[in-house]
Amino acid sequence: MAKGKDARVTVILECTRCVRNGNGVNKESIGISRYITQKNRHNTPSRLELRKFCPRCYKHTIHGEIKK
Repeated sequence: MAKGKDARVTVILECTRCVRNGNGVNKESIGISRYITQKNRHNTPSRLELRKFCPRCYKHTIHGEIKK
């Protein structure tokens, strides 16, 4: 039987640099880099920030958790 509140939740990580700069560095790049991952709600109650590769910026940047 499933529990009401599971410990693991799905979160979306979005590039913070692309958000600040509009659509990114290059004119031909459209959109924002996003990753989907999971986190344990009990171990990490605050917002998650990971350093991931952004194909729009062509470098590793900080990706922060956003609301769904």
